[in-house]
Amino acid sequence: MSDDDLSFLAGALPAPLRQDRIVSIVDGAPGLVRTAALAASLGTSEVTVRQDLAVLDQEARIRRVRGGAVRLGVASTERPFEETAVEHQVAKAAIGRAAAELVRPGQCVVLDVGTTPAAVAEALVARTELTGVTVVTNSLTTALALERAVPRFTVIVTGGTLRPLQHSLVAPFNGAVLPMIAADVVFLGGTGLDVDHGLTNVNLPETEAKRMLAAVARRTVVVADGSKFGRAHIGVVRALEDIDVVVTAGTTADAVGPIRAAGVQVVVADGSDTVGRDQTP
Repeated sequence: MSDDDLSFLAGALPAPLRQDRIVSIVDGAPGLVRTAALAASLGTSEVTVRQDLAVLDQEARIRRVRGGAVRLGVASTERPFEETAVEHQVAKAAIGRAAAELVRPGQCVVLDVGTTPAAVAEALVARTELTGVTVVTNSLTTALALERAVPRFTVIVTGGTLRPLQHSLVAPFNGAVLPMIAADVVFLGGTGLDVDHGLTNVNLPETEAKRMLAAVARRTVVVADGSKFGRAHIGVVRALEDIDVVVTAGTTADAVGPIRAAGVQVVVADGSDTVGRDQTP
């Protein structure tokens, strides 16, 4: 029986066979498989798929995340956008608002991939008095969020190869647009921030894209919640001496102290760093 025949008949399959098919689809995917896509492939409802995913996650056959599922092992290296989006939401929203306050009308802004830069995008859209801003991004999620601000904003997408896990655009071809950009500020995210390595990331293609984004801006602002401090991962995005400002929230004085001691301005958006605070934009 062909895959097409199996897909057509999947809706009538007993639950164990249907769940085996889900595991096969998820294991063969490069990243997140959405619930709607599984339902379409199996010829069943999204409610049934969600029930199957709950069982499979409990049995440790797949990893259920917001919006769908990923294969086991994905979270040990890089986690899907939908999974990290639900973590540290209050801190990320505070970071987004504080970072957006650094933007002035008429500026060119570069927004990185990730859930915290996405919070910056939402905060920029909420600033209804902000006009004439050009935003360059390699994130499809961010570009769609910014669409609501057009024509106040001009939104430019870098182009490149799509990475489904983060909905990001990376090499090749994203380097065709960026050399033509002279931006005022770039907002960078990452998975780690420490004194020895600066801003780091778990994924090398994403790291390369972040470095290219940073290279076109006169000012580098890192947006990272407190969980990123003191961590270092494989890809070095930006050394501390090349970072102008760190905007954070949900952190402690002990965590941000070494970064400040290295000469980097730290803006604590929610006041959680109660000792030696430096919140001047």
